[in-house]
Amino acid sequence: MTINVDFRRGSVDSFIASGGTPTYNSDGVSFTVSRPGEAPQLTSLFYIMFGRVEVTMKAAPGAGIVSSLVLLSDTLDEIDFEWLGADDSEVQTNYFSKGQTTTYNRGQFNPAENNQGQFITYTIDWNKDRIQWFVGGTLVRTLTYDDAAGQYPQTPMQVKFGAWSGGDSSTNPPGTVEWARGPTDYSQGPFSMVVRSAVVTDYSTGKSYTYGDTSGTWGSIRSDGGRINGNEGRGGGVTVTASAAPVATDVSPTVPVGGIGQGDTATQTGWPWEATGTDGRGSGAIPEGWRITPDGKLRPIGASTVSE
Repeated sequence: MTINVDFRRGSVDSFIASGGTPTYNSDGVSFTVSRPGEAPQLTSLFYIMFGRVEVTMKAAPGAGIVSSLVLLSDTLDEIDFEWLGADDSEVQTNYFSKGQTTTYNRGQFNPAENNQGQFITYTIDWNKDRIQWFVGGTLVRTLTYDDAAGQYPQTPMQVKFGAWSGGDSSTNPPGTVEWARGPTDYSQGPFSMVVRSAVVTDYSTGKSYTYGDTSGTWGSIRSDGGRINGNEGRGGGVTVTASAAPVATDVSPTVPVGGIGQGDTATQTGWPWEATGTDGRGSGAIPEGWRITPDGKLRPIGASTVSE
């Protein structure tokens, strides 16, 4: 299905808060960093197995402050957008497979002008053949399965977005602080990322996804009551207004992009990943007997799906 969440109307229970307290107002949901250790975020209870994620947002300002939109699987496949508060003209796109961080040469900086001053829609469109990153309708990067050279993300993902301080030297390694263009000066804050809306389309169908073996390939993923890729092409296409220049700036492989992930508590870009979900282990789970409505609310099966 596709869900379309308008955060100007408040919170929804299909996204769980952690790392701090997001706040809601007429602009949407704000993720504010004002002191060490704050990393407010929302994480989906559900997974998608290939799909499209569109988030309309303003990035947070501030040297060392990072705004993040991450798709992350239980096997540490990962697809990212990340904005550095020290520069409001670009966004970093990145990907990882199975937590492999022996090299940091996958990141690119792509144009995203005035990303702190205006709401822009950012889109990740992910299928078995390629990943595309869009900024305001402009295609800024395409990664094909073959180009990934065995490092293609291809397992069920949760969706997560929020802000954190990569420039805090008290909590991050030097490589992360350098990448985030820190250090962070909290006296200049608070620093807020604002998300107006999120539209998420799952390209597969079914009640749940399971791993058929330990290969980590998309062909090994099983769907309970549905089909992998069973919804591809039915969620509406991405509206493309232009394509950016084909050559983006590669991040130097000598600088860890976002630093080194910290085991199960971080994404591969170093963002603190707090356990969420109903089972207490960090995995997403929709309670038995409940479903998600098209506007992202949880409702008992059989109940009306009309928004309150």
